[in-house]
Amino acid sequence: MKIIFVLIGISLLVALVFLAAFIWAVRTGQYEDGFTPSIRAILEEKPTKKS
Repeated sequence: MKIIFVLIGISLLVALVFLAAFIWAVRTGQYEDGFTPSIRAILEEKPTKKS
């Protein structure tokens, strides 16, 4: 029965670590530009050589 409490504690600790990492990523601007990555392949086309 003690192992259940240990596992619950560990899972809560891991969840808090992931929550802290998510909050840090949002505050540092990791999710600010959601449009450009989806069209980057279209915008960065290599120019073609004209004969």
